[in-house]
Amino acid sequence: MERTQLPRLGGALPFLLLSLPLGIVGFVFVVTTASVGAPTALVWVGIPVLMLLLAGTRGLADLERARVRGMLTSAVPRPYRPLPQGPVRSRWLARARDAQTWRDVVYLILLLPVGIAEFALVVVFWSVSLGLIALPVYYRFLPEGLYAFPSHDLRWITVDSVPTALPWMALGALLAWVSVAVTRRLGAGHALLARALLGPTARRMREAEESAGSAADGAATTADPAAARPVAG
Repeated sequence: MERTQLPRLGGALPFLLLSLPLGIVGFVFVVTTASVGAPTALVWVGIPVLMLLLAGTRGLADLERARVRGMLTSAVPRPYRPLPQGPVRSRWLARARDAQTWRDVVYLILLLPVGIAEFALVVVFWSVSLGLIALPVYYRFLPEGLYAFPSHDLRWITVDSVPTALPWMALGALLAWVSVAVTRRLGAGHALLARALLGPTARRMREAEESAGSAADGAATTADPAAARPVAG
């Protein structure tokens, strides 16, 4: 199996933070268009809505492929089958029959819970670590000029001077290092999910290779028609 390369922190961090709002957009779009279009398709009213679902799903999936490529430095090929020549109806039916369309739908639905988990983990790790690192600076601006945990009424931990804040600053630096590792690995995990659902399946890759081989053979035969004629004995 190909080893997943860890993305850069500068790409993984904003990617994970953006996954939540984009997950909300994708989930709302898919659920709304599907719930409106599917029940009314029998009376033709829902057909335009379902066409919007197919087109919008591909657009959002392409946006995700671009995000993964640009921010996580992981390429996700576009695996759709070529649309047939002919009337518009046959082209839309081909989109609907393409299994990749529905794998895109699954990804957009999963992006919401995955985005919630990624956002929560990133915010918790980075807020705690940066808060501890900055504790020697801001503790004096808190009520009573000190930091008390868990509250000022119940003081298990009290920080009221720079020397008492320095050990927590060191702990914050350690947590920041852990936060960097967690962020990059979460990004790598999301890249794996994107490649699994938005990229080509093994079957689709074999079909593409066979199609390319057939096209190459046809081009060779066209370029050298004499080679295709039997030799007279």
